Amino acid sequence: MAPVAMRTAAQSLSDAQPVSFWLDDPEKPAALLALTGDERCDLLVIGGGYSGLWTALLAKERDPERDVVLIEGHEVGWAASGRNGGFCAASLTHGLPNGLDRWPDEIKKLEELGEHNLDAIEAAVARYSIDCEFERTGEIDVATEPHQLEELREWHQETEKLGFTGTEFLDRDALRAEVDSPTFLGGLWDRRGVAMLHPAKLAWGLKRACLGLGVRIYEHTRGLELAGTTAGMAVRTPYGRIFAHRVALGTNIFPSLVKRVRPYTVPVYDYALMTEPLTADQLASIGWRNRQGLGDSANQFHYFRLSADNRILWGGYDAIYPYGGRLNADLDQRPETFLKLAGQFFECFPQLEGVRFSHAWGGAIDTCSRFSAFFGTAYRGRVAYAAGYTGLGVGATRFGADVMLDLLAGERTERTGLEMVRSKPMPFPPEPFAWTGIELTKRSLARADRNGGHRNLWLRTMDRLGLGFDS
Repeated sequence: MAPVAMRTAAQSLSDAQPVSFWLDDPEKPAALLALTGDERCDLLVIGGGYSGLWTALLAKERDPERDVVLIEGHEVGWAASGRNGGFCAASLTHGLPNGLDRWPDEIKKLEELGEHNLDAIEAAVARYSIDCEFERTGEIDVATEPHQLEELREWHQETEKLGFTGTEFLDRDALRAEVDSPTFLGGLWDRRGVAMLHPAKLAWGLKRACLGLGVRIYEHTRGLELAGTTAGMAVRTPYGRIFAHRVALGTNIFPSLVKRVRPYTVPVYDYALMTEPLTADQLASIGWRNRQGLGDSANQFHYFRLSADNRILWGGYDAIYPYGGRLNADLDQRPETFLKLAGQFFECFPQLEGVRFSHAWGGAIDTCSRFSAFFGTAYRGRVAYAAGYTGLGVGATRFGADVMLDLLAGERTERTGLEMVRSKPMPFPPEPFAWTGIELTKRSLARADRNGGHRNLWLRTMDRLGLGFDS
């Protein structure tokens, strides 16, 4: 970055608050009391993010008489559910290309289930009056390099031949009529498959809905240890115990209470900036009247969107894996990444020079080697888990909740019969091999971005093995 551009980027960050914009909200509900003593229930849900919240809500919708308890180690929505970009995608497979590559025989059914899942989220938002700024505006995959444009064009033609007709190809002029950046060369617009929303308000709304249906929620209550009993399961917490017939684990990036599951995920720290609200003139200078979400097509990609009050969220690019996979709150702030993101923002939108960022934050994503969720049971079917959403959990966690409830019920359903549900990704190796492999993959992906998309021997080998690293 040139010195002048670096100074501009640094100045834009001088007032940025080191907290997620979504969580820095006066509507944030007060925390509920921690569990003290012993509790008993039919179903215990561990984790107060989307995965746990949807599981508790759907469990009560399936059986209103079921006694459900949910525990959360901090506060509901505190982790990834309150720090993401607010893109709620229909895809259950981290995008159609990944799904088609891994489950070609099931991909049409997976796409159909994903569409139904997004429709169900929209219906639940309306049914429970969740004011989470839900906007079904779709998303545009943007090409900023010639090889990306050609890849998008070829992919659009291929998907139409296969019968997937939900996207519209936009050339340079058509795209810049939607959102104007001198870096944009074209794109693919998925008009119905993605919604924008306020992620923390969705979590808080689900919390209220769960409480309204009779779910007992305890915050600041970590699940410390899981053990089988004669009648079911017992979970130890800091100040008590919970005895439950069945347990659903929605802990995602946090170490699973089923230890054999831990090697399947690693934490990836992702970062985002939020601008101050744009003025009418600033917004007019970039267009964006249809308020789509956007993401560029590089390996080291950016995602960006408008908030309800016309701020721009700008995130992505860096994906930081901490050695040993250790979660560290210090990694929530990374000034060198924020500076890089700010400089890239003004390269994309030079007409917004002078805009300042109000918030800068990061957080951990649970990624797995196939980029999409995996599922399973333990303790002879008394415990179910879902993890590995790799950044697209805003929508897919609701589907995962249904899968966990099916598994706990011992039911053979359309969902549990899927190869995607019955199979596992490749686990990550122990250190130092995990860190070495991830770093080599990251550097190879960055080199491919600089080299017209050409994938070196390492990436081609990972492709053949069905392995990867993403955020």
